[in-house]
Amino acid sequence: MPFSIARVATDRPARYAKQLVSHFGNKIEATQSADGRATLTFSAGMCVVSPLPGRIELIASAQDADRLATLQEVVGSHLVRFATRDELTVAWSEPLSGDDVEAIHPVAADYALAHSTPADAVLCELIAETREVTGDSAGMQITSDEGALLTMLARLVGAKNAVEVGTFTGFSSISIARGLADGGKLLACDVSNEWTAIARSYWEKAGVADRIELKIGPALDTLRALPDEPTLDFAFIDADKESYPAYYEELLRRLRPGGLIVLDNVFLGGRVLDPACQEERYVTMRELNKRIATDERVDAVMLSVRDGVTVARKR
Repeated sequence: MPFSIARVATDRPARYAKQLVSHFGNKIEATQSADGRATLTFSAGMCVVSPLPGRIELIASAQDADRLATLQEVVGSHLVRFATRDELTVAWSEPLSGDDVEAIHPVAADYALAHSTPADAVLCELIAETREVTGDSAGMQITSDEGALLTMLARLVGAKNAVEVGTFTGFSSISIARGLADGGKLLACDVSNEWTAIARSYWEKAGVADRIELKIGPALDTLRALPDEPTLDFAFIDADKESYPAYYEELLRRLRPGGLIVLDNVFLGGRVLDPACQEERYVTMRELNKRIATDERVDAVMLSVRDGVTVARKR
């Protein structure tokens, strides 16, 4: 499903967003949130209208390129027509797809990495060995800035009882374990003896082996075997994407009020933004992202860190 973006300079973005909703409201589904962000749902597609400082941003998506062009013309022409006191220029980008979306530009990503707490010698050694041993699978390893985020979040909630779903070679488990309060324990769940053998050796090198218990086997079985009481302080999900909803539910019911669940890869390379991507993993993640945003049991924020990270705090 193609989409296109237009950023229109104006000193009155809120006024124009409201006018678009008012005009189209009796013809199509047109909604507006308290912060002024509007959604116009046409038969062929959708346009999101965001009033921002000094501009109004339009994101149009449709079933195909022809419908997208029609949608662009309809919304753009009406916006210009409303501007009786301004000269607005609506210039749409070339049609894009989910494959074209970068959660964060590589230059910005590198800058963020360079200006976060760096990986220490043990983690740098682990990064190098993971690349050498696992080949193309090394992309499953989180980056050091995300590791620093996990350590910080665990420390901020004073986590003593933590769970990780998806361990790989151990970078995230070391990061979480380092953030645990005194006496804290991390239950690490994975299905690979091969990859976690590397993790075990680096837990020893990092001095956190005594804080981590590894369970090999289907993570859902491991989670469902845990006590039902809400005793978890912190959980990190970074495993098979099709099972994310089940992991989320099993962990949330066992999370104490004020505890955190962190979910990795919620953008899936930008493909969750493209409804044309209908493989199970994309559909599942897309639906879970929507569910968490409206889940009254949590307060959630989706961060554009690497491939997208959602932090959900249980109320």
